[in-house]
Amino acid sequence: MLENNAARFALKTELLLRIDKLGLQQSLFPTSDELIDQLIQQLEGISPIPQPLQPNYLPSLLGNWQLVYASSGTIVTRQIASIPDFLGVIKIKRVWQTLASDSNTRKISASNSAQLELPILGEWQLQANGHWKWGTGTDERTATVSFNSFSIQGTKPFALSNWSFPELKIPVLEFLQKEALWITSYLDQEIRVGRGATNNLFVFRRDVTPST
Repeated sequence: MLENNAARFALKTELLLRIDKLGLQQSLFPTSDELIDQLIQQLEGISPIPQPLQPNYLPSLLGNWQLVYASSGTIVTRQIASIPDFLGVIKIKRVWQTLASDSNTRKISASNSAQLELPILGEWQLQANGHWKWGTGTDERTATVSFNSFSIQGTKPFALSNWSFPELKIPVLEFLQKEALWITSYLDQEIRVGRGATNNLFVFRRDVTPST
């Protein structure tokens, strides 16, 4: 146990240092770093919470999480990366995820948010709302994820810090909602690792400040 704790501390320290060195504008775009991915895989092998979807461990999973690394980018950043010279056009301010308890013991409410800064247009926030769900007999690491609404809001349009647009919310009809597998492969009180359907790696760091 002590050896695992020491190994986790060393791996996490090196992992977060390397992610910080990349910088947010690179770590969230499709620029997989082989060494970072290897550090993540080593951490996954010594996760202190191997079954994070067990009811006893859900409190450790819930809350606000900042996304600090995505090996193949995110849905939003992959779209941005397709724009020529995007780094000089669009700035990612932050990307975060909020997980909240649901009345159903095998379901979690989830919202994925991104804050962008656009030339002339100012700061805008995108959000996808949905849920995780899983059934009995699973490995209690794997959930299916689907989204039932999307929203967009100008939080500082045209660089006006004292003014914002109303949120525009777009519901997704039930028959159009698609499900994708999501594996929580590492979890402790500070960081969380998720694997998407195509084995993309996502590293989250717990956010102690409330999201806006």
